[in-house]
Amino acid sequence: MRLSYIEIAGRRIGSDHPPYVIAELSANHNGRLENALRIIEEAQKAGADAVKLQTYRPDTITLNCDNDDFKIKGGLWDGRTLYELYEEAHMPWEWHRPLFEHARKLGITIFSSPFDTTAVDLLEDLGAPAYKIASFEAIDLPLIEYVARTGKPMIISTGMADAEEIQEAIDAARGAGCEQLAILHCVSGYPAPPEDYNLRTIPDMIERFGLVTGLSDHTIDNTTAITSVALGASLIEKHVTLDRKGGGPDDSFSLEPKELAALCRDAKTAWQAMGKVDYGRKSSEQGNAQFRRSLYFVKDLQAGDLITEDAVRSVRPGFGLEPKYLNKLVGKKVLFSIEKNTPVKIEIISGCQ
Repeated sequence: MRLSYIEIAGRRIGSDHPPYVIAELSANHNGRLENALRIIEEAQKAGADAVKLQTYRPDTITLNCDNDDFKIKGGLWDGRTLYELYEEAHMPWEWHRPLFEHARKLGITIFSSPFDTTAVDLLEDLGAPAYKIASFEAIDLPLIEYVARTGKPMIISTGMADAEEIQEAIDAARGAGCEQLAILHCVSGYPAPPEDYNLRTIPDMIERFGLVTGLSDHTIDNTTAITSVALGASLIEKHVTLDRKGGGPDDSFSLEPKELAALCRDAKTAWQAMGKVDYGRKSSEQGNAQFRRSLYFVKDLQAGDLITEDAVRSVRPGFGLEPKYLNKLVGKKVLFSIEKNTPVKIEIISGCQ
């Protein structure tokens, strides 16, 4: 069964609805609850549909170990252990309730990516309306099944997953009872170069998996995200920060508030411009139809005169016959006397009625 939309907190998400923009707070709180609260405020002001958290502790996502397996090599976090990174980046669990309450007060939807079953339990206690499975957890089928059993809508990000792994994640979610399921095309690079995104994958995902499909975008501007709307993306997720130079682990590839506002505006414009297949005259064109080309007499003619090639021209405005009739007029007689600069009308031409 092909899904035409899913619904989160009363908002329908699908190709027949404006793109659903998710502001990913991630680690951009930089260790301060005040920053997290402000990001929620800025996301709401910018017009985002939802703000998303990440719910884990360092010991629920990795081991406190410094051997080579647990050290990051290359990229933004080169040389750090996973435990060190997640200790700095994680959202303290005692912050979740005030963040959820703040978002609800502002009228913006809030949900999270859980990274283990205890995180799901916490979020259920908070009344989370939906769940996101992060790309790195897309192969954790037991976690997907646990989330699915909540009965809430689920969004699965597919960075690094091949088509078979994506299908396995979908099957796990479906098998455990998830009825409202969406997937996100994603490249798990931080930041990711636009040329890695291969956005033509999005319409293939829609056709192949039959699900509402969106984009988790880690490029450093909005071009990739807005382009994805033209290819069928119904959701857009972008990391958001107060200051790209803030020094946090995710700041450098995140949008600042003004850029988020531009994304919300421009993604909606792109969706509106997509519209539907329509060859008819548009409302904004109605007043300009008079400026199309048409046939006008450029010589004075008497009743009974033959129309010659130099007696008629195709010019603007459009009050005469269409130019396609020009060859048919040559050699015909006019029924009435005609002054030059008069539009050609079918009723004054002999043999053309």
